Amino acid sequence: MLEVGTAASQQPGIRKTPDGSTKLIRSLTLTHAVLYGLGVTIGAGIYVLVGAAAARSGMHAPLAFFAAAVVMGMTAGTFAELGTRLPVAASEAAYVQAAFHRKWLSGATGLLVVAAATISGATITVGSAGYVGVFLPLPSSWIIAGVVLAMGAIACLSAVQSISFAGLMTVVEIGGLVLIVGAGLVQGDALILRLPELWVPIGDEAAWAGIAQTTLLAVFAFIGFEHLVNISEEMKDPSRTLPWALLITLGVTALLYMVVVWVAVVAVPPAELAHSSAPLALVFQRLTGLPLWVLSAVAIIATVNGIIVHMLMIGRVLYGLADQGSLPALLARVNARTGAPVVATLFGVGAILILALGVPLTGLAEWTSRLTLGIFVLVNLALLRIKAKEAAPPAGVFVVPIWVPIAGLFTSAALLLIDLFG
Repeated sequence: MLEVGTAASQQPGIRKTPDGSTKLIRSLTLTHAVLYGLGVTIGAGIYVLVGAAAARSGMHAPLAFFAAAVVMGMTAGTFAELGTRLPVAASEAAYVQAAFHRKWLSGATGLLVVAAATISGATITVGSAGYVGVFLPLPSSWIIAGVVLAMGAIACLSAVQSISFAGLMTVVEIGGLVLIVGAGLVQGDALILRLPELWVPIGDEAAWAGIAQTTLLAVFAFIGFEHLVNISEEMKDPSRTLPWALLITLGVTALLYMVVVWVAVVAVPPAELAHSSAPLALVFQRLTGLPLWVLSAVAIIATVNGIIVHMLMIGRVLYGLADQGSLPALLARVNARTGAPVVATLFGVGAILILALGVPLTGLAEWTSRLTLGIFVLVNLALLRIKAKEAAPPAGVFVVPIWVPIAGLFTSAALLLIDLFG
C-alpha cells in the first residue's frame, strides 16, 4: 500500500510518499466508483446492439446477455483480487510485472490498454458527432474537435469533479434505458404473459446455437467494467470498494440489459428490430408515440459520457506506466491544484482527437474488443502465476478460488479465438 508522506498536508491538491514523489489522491468513494463503472460499461452500444441480438436469437436474446454476464464475472473476480493486491494506476501492467517480472511485457500490456481505450474513445467521438449534428448543423470535424476539447477539459479536473460530472451523465444515460422499460411496463401484461417464449427447449439445437453466437456479441457490451482497476489508486478504501464496485457494476448492467432487450423483443417483432438502424429508438417510438429525437438526445449524453471516462482511464494508465518507470517521468506529474495527471490526460485527449479526425475507423473499432480480450488472458495468467508462487495471500486481500482465473482464462481465450478465426 502506498503511504502518505507528511508533506502531503502542505499541498492539498496532491499526495506525497516519504521519498517526496507525488501520488494521486485517495478521494473516491464506492458511489463514485460505481458511477464510473456504469458509465464506462453501459455505453451507446446497447442502443444499437439490440437489433443484432434479436436477429440472432429472437425472443431468447435476454438469455445471451445473462450468459455474457456470467462469462465476464469470471474475469471480474480476477480483477477484484489483483486490484486489492495492487491498487495502482496502470493496473494491468502492474499485475503482469508482479507475476512475470518482465518490464517489456508489463509495459506492452499497459500500452495495449491505452491503444484499446484510444480506439474506442475515437470511435465513440465520431458516433457522437453524428448525433450532435442532428441538433447542431456544423461540419463533423468541427463538432469532433469541439466535443474532444470540451470533454478533455473536464477530464483534467480532479477525479471527484470529473467522475461526478460523468456520473451525472451516467444517470441520464441509464434513465433513457429505464424510460424504455417503464414504457414497456405501462403497455400491459405482455412482458409477463410472454415469459414462456424466453425459455429454450433442450432439444432445439438451432436456438442454442443462436444464443451462443449472441453471447459472443453480448460480451462486447460488457467490456469496460475492468477499467475500474485503473482508478483504484484514487479509491479511499480499495480493498473494500473495488470488489463491490465491480460486482455492482456487472450486476446492474446485466439486469438492465436483460430487461431492456426483453422489452424490445416484446414491443417490436425481432425481425423488424433486426432491420432497424436505431432499434431502441424504434422501440421507444412504438411504445410511447413520441418523436425519435427524444431518445437521440439521450444517445448524445451516452456517447459524450463514454468519451470522458475513456480519457480519464487513458490518463491514469499513462500516469501509472510513467510512475512504474516504463514511460517518461513527465507523464507521472500530478497537478498540484486538481490532483489529476493532467499531462498524461492531455496526451490521451490528443491521441483521441488525431484518430477521430484523421483515421478511417470503419472496422477498426472491433480491435478494441480483441485487444481487451487479449488483456483479459494476460491478467488471468498473472493471477494464476502469483497464486502458484505464494504459500498464502497477503492480509486484507479479496481472494477468489483458483478456478475463477482458470475459468476467466479459458473463456477469454476461447472468445478471442472464435472472434479471430470464426
